[in-house]
Amino acid sequence: MRPLPLLTLWLRGFSQVFLQPAPLFGLLCLALIGACAPTLLPGALLGATAGPAFARLLRCRQADIEDGLYGYNAVLIGLLLPLKFAWSPLLVALVLLASLASVALQRLLLRASRRRHGLPPYTLAFVLLGWALPVLPLQPAAPLAGLADLPLPVFLEATARAFGQVIFLDAPLAGALIFLGLLLGAPRAATWALFGAVLVLPVAVFAGLPQDAVQSGLLGMNSALAALALALRGPAPLAPLAGAVLALLLQRAMVALGIPFMTAPFIFACLLVLLGERLLRPTSRRAPLAGN
Repeated sequence: MRPLPLLTLWLRGFSQVFLQPAPLFGLLCLALIGACAPTLLPGALLGATAGPAFARLLRCRQADIEDGLYGYNAVLIGLLLPLKFAWSPLLVALVLLASLASVALQRLLLRASRRRHGLPPYTLAFVLLGWALPVLPLQPAAPLAGLADLPLPVFLEATARAFGQVIFLDAPLAGALIFLGLLLGAPRAATWALFGAVLVLPVAVFAGLPQDAVQSGLLGMNSALAALALALRGPAPLAPLAGAVLALLLQRAMVALGIPFMTAPFIFACLLVLLGERLLRPTSRRAPLAGN
């Protein structure tokens, strides 16, 4: 494969975390990880390389590999593992093994989705593997050090961080740049994602949640993702609105139950909305829901 297509394939592993096929957006994400969380960068690069490589070894569909569908879960795993555990030879091996497992899971999920006109897998492979982390006997990682925080009002800080937290970046500036990148590539979907991130703020005030929980951006991350994903599927406004609300409710429920949520509320909210659409649509007009 020529260098340029290979680089494009590599960068799409980053951009598809936000459901974007644009390599330039992937380059933005890569640069922000390097600037804000340099200790996570090797894991992200390892995942971005290992995912497509393992997909080729397993003879996955070439179109899916080129679209980055076998890269984004591996990128997220490559970010999550060094976020939780200190670097060691064992951690490198673990990133590779988890990347292989994510490819195998993604292949099964995509195949099942297409055969049965099913639902998109989104980041389900990453979430399932992430839930296995507590059993790993590895040394915890040191706290991240990255860009200095800007003095911003709480609502702006929380909204910006909601975008950065998708790739484990805590800096508001990183989140703001990610949103701008989305706005350039998919203006309507980015606007809905902004709505999802902002939606949680009045809910947090009404529920009396601690300011730290609001400022972290984690509260709005899944709502923003759900609104983004569902807005990309079509022009109907009800789907992203319902997805954002459901993601918030599911995330609060998982927190109350002590379940690590990661991007699970986003996935389940989208699947519930898509299932609801399908049930309400006449049988003769039901279309396949497969895809990312």
